[in-house]
Amino acid sequence: MHRFYQMWQELDCDVTKASGHNPSGCQADLFPFVEQTVSSGSNGNPTPKPLKEGDIAMGFYNVANGDVPYLTKLAREFTLNDNYHQPVMGGTFANHMMLGYADALYYADANGNPATPNHVLVPGSNPPVYVDEVENPNPAPGTNNWYTNDGYGGGSYTNCSDFSQPGVAPIVNYLNSIHVSPNCAPHAYYLLNNYVPAYIGSGATDPVNNGPFTLPPVIKQRHIGDALSQANVSWAYFGERWNDFKTAPGEGANFGSLDPVAYLYCNICNPFLYSASVMTNPAARDAHLKDTTDLYDAIAQGNLPAVSLVKPSTFNDGHPASSKVELFEAFSRKIIEQVQSNKELWESTAIVITVDEGGGYYDSGYVQPVDYFGDGTRIPLLVVSKYSRGGHVSHEYSDHVSITKFIERNWNLPKLSTTSRDNLPNPQTADDNPYVPQNRPAIGDLFGNFDFADRDGDHDRANH
Repeated sequence: MHRFYQMWQELDCDVTKASGHNPSGCQADLFPFVEQTVSSGSNGNPTPKPLKEGDIAMGFYNVANGDVPYLTKLAREFTLNDNYHQPVMGGTFANHMMLGYADALYYADANGNPATPNHVLVPGSNPPVYVDEVENPNPAPGTNNWYTNDGYGGGSYTNCSDFSQPGVAPIVNYLNSIHVSPNCAPHAYYLLNNYVPAYIGSGATDPVNNGPFTLPPVIKQRHIGDALSQANVSWAYFGERWNDFKTAPGEGANFGSLDPVAYLYCNICNPFLYSASVMTNPAARDAHLKDTTDLYDAIAQGNLPAVSLVKPSTFNDGHPASSKVELFEAFSRKIIEQVQSNKELWESTAIVITVDEGGGYYDSGYVQPVDYFGDGTRIPLLVVSKYSRGGHVSHEYSDHVSITKFIERNWNLPKLSTTSRDNLPNPQTADDNPYVPQNRPAIGDLFGNFDFADRDGDHDRANH
């Protein structure tokens, strides 16, 4: 179950179980228990009686029998990283935001400062009745593991700097036991699960979904786009179906959508759709938020931005229940083959392919806690470029912020903040265990997936 506290539970991290090869002590042995006893939780509804949660059969793709043939072909011809992780416990929103901001996002006031969520549940009530927006994984009375407050109708924030808040103390105590800082700012209520952005595609405030389960505009937390723009490095986020979403009159949000075409655009996946620096600036929106149709034109014309983030639609993203992996393969293949057919682009382009999170599926790989929010389970990473050929398998410990670190190193950009995860060092490992950083917490910058050495023995950088 890919939700925040559920994943912490599933991984079952215990310092007394730590070993040289698994210094986190995360046993990853409670996936069936969590699915059976809480799953996605209450979503604001009363505890069902009797409690009926199910378990799901585990599955896998059998490459030897021909499953996922195109991604397998890429792994055999280029570089596969088998130590790459989703950066946050939980689901889609939080993991995409880490890619953009190298940090979790907090609830902010009109000036962008950390504030306490205080949405009124009943408009006009006197005294006001507030929505309880704090996630509470403590079991409801009379249940084994049914969370007290969990979901879009209940809570999805946590102030992890406050030990008295539900769920906080066990995680912070565990992190302290393995000498990892929670990295939680004082008085900040961080969003753990999926909430929609305050903006719609036009830059206006969303007139439909502007309520308790909408994250206020992000004003003071810098994203990688801000850093690139400040350095005059071109960039764009190419989201499939953006042209439909940006003209939808507020119904384009993923929840409560009235427009099935605009619904295909993943608004909770776009870090920049939450940002005031992009969404309140028409020139910035036009320059940096585009459709994949614009991507195909840019590749054909040889004028890609220096940094391009590409997100398929809900139909093509390979997500279980809404898509198929074959569609995601076809989506990826079209882009890769189009770049390869342009000799100049292929000389200077690195294509990184991954997924937002593991979808709640079990994985046996080592998980390194780096702060309160993650890391989570391993997910695939493929690196396709002229400089990553040869069927290499990289063990460099990485997560989505590694992509941010790669961009920062490649274009000599500053860190996004003094506390963002891009400040973590690159991992140093021992030969007998290349998966576990000795200088943890540490995450790589992906340069270990490439061989950039040129004829003169220097090192080139990627241009795209």
